[in-house]
Amino acid sequence: MPGPTPTAPQSFLQILANCDNFRLPSNPIPASASVEPEPLVPWLLFPTPTSPAVGLLRPEIVAQLRAENTASSSPAWQFSSPSSDRDATSGSHARGWVSFAQGIDTPAARSRVMKELCERWRDTGLWPDEVGPRKWRGELYPVYRNPFGPRDYPHVEGEEDKDELNYAFAMERAASGLFGIVTFGVHMTVYEEVRGPDGELADYNVWVPRRAATKQTWPGHLDNSVAGGLEAGLGVLDCVVKESGEEASIPPEVVRPNAKATGIISYFFRTSQGWLQPEIEYVYDLCLRPEWGVKPQPLDGEVESFELLPLAKVVEHIRSGVFKYNCAPVLIDFLVRKGILTPENEPDYQEIVTRLHGRFEHDRWTAGLHWKY
Repeated sequence: MPGPTPTAPQSFLQILANCDNFRLPSNPIPASASVEPEPLVPWLLFPTPTSPAVGLLRPEIVAQLRAENTASSSPAWQFSSPSSDRDATSGSHARGWVSFAQGIDTPAARSRVMKELCERWRDTGLWPDEVGPRKWRGELYPVYRNPFGPRDYPHVEGEEDKDELNYAFAMERAASGLFGIVTFGVHMTVYEEVRGPDGELADYNVWVPRRAATKQTWPGHLDNSVAGGLEAGLGVLDCVVKESGEEASIPPEVVRPNAKATGIISYFFRTSQGWLQPEIEYVYDLCLRPEWGVKPQPLDGEVESFELLPLAKVVEHIRSGVFKYNCAPVLIDFLVRKGILTPENEPDYQEIVTRLHGRFEHDRWTAGLHWKY
């Protein structure tokens, strides 16, 4: 299958902006705005002013959840009452919200609601481009009350029937964009060092996979050496080891002792269909040494091929837009960490580095909510 069509060379900042492409609209909306932005509704864990927001919902999702309540003898959702009240000081509108209904107040109960809901949407053909059978992943993503807090999980029997962890519930991976939840993944750059005649480090070669034509998302694009979503209950390094074996045939005895955690990147992505995907990616490096005799190879069908490329060629591919949207920023981060992208050779260095570590304006998700219901 031919890959994506390369673009004219773009700057690193443009490439990053293709991934980190969304900001919450202003409230109040400036008078100069030609089009009123789509109102986004916070999804809360419970219907009180102290509840954290775990997602952002578009109007069509809110409307469907209202319809779900109407059709159910045991409604699972609670809504603020409609309000057109305008704050006299700020001029901004009070915002509505959606939460789980009272009594649906444990991770187990929330997970059951989401399982039934998402499977029914799949089976009845709602949003087939997101949760249809072809897009269905059969993987559970964790949702946390604080996305920047601990990645805990109810491993002890009965713990999921309590509500004492940062972990709030789990839901189908394919539906994450519909509900605007913060998702988590791992990305690892697998590379080899190039030594000069004097034995000093001179360059890097990077193992770059091409995604299979059968992938549900971004078929044929270039990808990071190893990448995958963090399933509920799976540790970060455990996920790196798992994905390395499944996608690249790199054995655990190579990955576990040698993969180096190098930080995270985070970005707020809005798809071409308008769905919100705030994401946090744990970033790892793995330097393969010649004496190990290990080379990445496709295994599970998600990757079509691997190619060992000089870093200059990788940069060329980054700038031509042929990497999957969230893979190029990981490689830009690699360039920064290895001292290849510097303040001396990159005029947008400061904005690039700071923008690689966004917080999705999370403190604004619950600003100005209307509390009548």
